[in-house]
Amino acid sequence: MSVSILYNLIQVLVVMGFSPLAIGVLNRMKEIVQSKRGPSIFQPYRDLRKLFSKDEIVSDESTWIFRVTPYIVFVAPIFVTLLIPVLTNYPLFWAFMADMVGAGFVLALAGFFAALAAIDTGNPYGAMGASRTRMVGFLAEPIFLVVFFTVSFVANSTIPFIVQQKWVTPAANFFTPSHILLLIAFIMLILAEKGRIPVDNPSGHFELSMIEESKELEYSGRGAALMKWGGWMKFFVLMIVFLNVLLTPWGLAATTRISAVLLAIPLVLLKMLIFILFLVAVESSLAKLRLFRISEFMSAAFVIAVVAMITSAFAH
Repeated sequence: MSVSILYNLIQVLVVMGFSPLAIGVLNRMKEIVQSKRGPSIFQPYRDLRKLFSKDEIVSDESTWIFRVTPYIVFVAPIFVTLLIPVLTNYPLFWAFMADMVGAGFVLALAGFFAALAAIDTGNPYGAMGASRTRMVGFLAEPIFLVVFFTVSFVANSTIPFIVQQKWVTPAANFFTPSHILLLIAFIMLILAEKGRIPVDNPSGHFELSMIEESKELEYSGRGAALMKWGGWMKFFVLMIVFLNVLLTPWGLAATTRISAVLLAIPLVLLKMLIFILFLVAVESSLAKLRLFRISEFMSAAFVIAVVAMITSAFAH
């Protein structure tokens, strides 16, 4: 049990420590593709250090929701990290504490509080962004559920470690239509949930059009740092779910030796780097959609997920 808790702690440290690096690499690669120099891949770490060193200013109009939301946004991805295979392909101590539906609920709860906090200060731009965020979340949550139902047809479970072993380990499952369609739907879901192009432009800071960035518009100092860090960890966790649970368990530790777990860190990061390069290609090839076109994008993802579910149900 003590070894299992230690490995859980290592997984949490990996998510906390490398999530800013993943965002830094993604931003730098996008700038290089656009023939720009771009910031350093370590710029997110510098941003966190700068924000933690600044004073925090809180509006007199805000309530306890505004003050507690950064901690909820920061803790939610850490809780999900305890449930998913980040470095090992065998379950750890808290692996059966909740399933994929419960993990999705925790992430959705953090998003709900972030939307409330954006409205809480009375800033009209925060409320506009929060309404758009909830619109995207309203469209994304059915896709989450359909994805989970689809994998449950094959794995007879929604526990991430069981899904990983029964969904992607048999080679015959990898090239099935349901598997490929599900991966496409989940990629579209990641782009929507974290405000990436074509749903939102993370490098744009125009108040009238921002979606994801609006949730941290009124935060400063430590609150802004926790909001940014929590958002980066959520993005990292979603990539881990896609790569380790739905795509392939390659690179994960198969034994309980500490050397195997530590070796899994660079292997998982390498797999994530390949996926980041894919995201860079996707984002660099598309333009940001207009607001009324976002529902069409999410509807397409939902239809793809439903077709994957139907295909999986008839196949089994």
